[in-house]
Amino acid sequence: MWAMATLENINVFVRSVEFGSFSAAGRATGLSAAVVSHRIKMLEQHLGCRLFHRTTRKMQLTEQGRIFYERCLEIREAVSTGGGYSGSAETSVADMGAAPRGSLKITAPLGIGRRVVTPMIARFRADYPRIDVRLRLSDYLIDILMESVDMALRMAVMEDSTLIMRKIGDVERTLVAAPSYLARRGAPKKPDDLFDHECLLLRFPGSSQARWSLVEDGEERQLPVDGSIDADDSDVITDWALAGLGIMLKPVFEVAPHLKSGALQRVLPDYPPVPVTLGVLYPYRHNIPTKVRAFADMLIPEMRAYMAANMKGLK
Repeated sequence: MWAMATLENINVFVRSVEFGSFSAAGRATGLSAAVVSHRIKMLEQHLGCRLFHRTTRKMQLTEQGRIFYERCLEIREAVSTGGGYSGSAETSVADMGAAPRGSLKITAPLGIGRRVVTPMIARFRADYPRIDVRLRLSDYLIDILMESVDMALRMAVMEDSTLIMRKIGDVERTLVAAPSYLARRGAPKKPDDLFDHECLLLRFPGSSQARWSLVEDGEERQLPVDGSIDADDSDVITDWALAGLGIMLKPVFEVAPHLKSGALQRVLPDYPPVPVTLGVLYPYRHNIPTKVRAFADMLIPEMRAYMAANMKGLK
């Protein structure tokens, strides 16, 4: 039944987990790292799921890999005591790949997470009651692999080639401020004028928001802006802008209702910020779990509809 997954292959998989790398597992079992990698890949193909998240720098078990590892330890123990193999490891993991179930860890920015992702959870759980949702909302870009995240909603450029983005759409951004702020401080006429203004920054460890990328004379220009207040919550930045405390950089769809009402006005419209891409980011290149596909298939049209509804009627 499981001809390719011999007890020797199980031992290679277990050793890979225990030693933390294919090369170390290879040294322990007398195999090359390439052979270990090939055997793990064969297990993944047979099971129809990914056992490890792998990059050039690190390796980490997926949820299915963790379950398989636990079952493999049981099998190894049973064999060592004369019990034998019942196929429970293969069955447990194969069942997870075939039917949406298990724990699904998702991360999203605070603003659109609260307004789009959070309201979806009840409907998603109604459709998939066997999936436990672990939602983590944060404007901080957490390490997807280190935090064992299954899916991230991001407006970001991919930095790791092992991460796959399913595109939702291109996002136009804009600089905005309240009329009260512009009346008090004057509207900037050119990008360099921002150096004399209060810039409301989304700032946290590793944040790039202290540099705003604007298009000037057809070229991208990065401006090292600053201000007397900053926060790690994008909704707080919006509240401050509405209160007339400064200028902020935001996706147009997020501030569209305030632009339509006049509560906020565009700043430097002739020097627009560089657009970004909104998408769903996976730590999987192959064998994306069914539970992840199911949530993405619900989220992506919801996100597109939310963006379109906000932009409707905006000049």
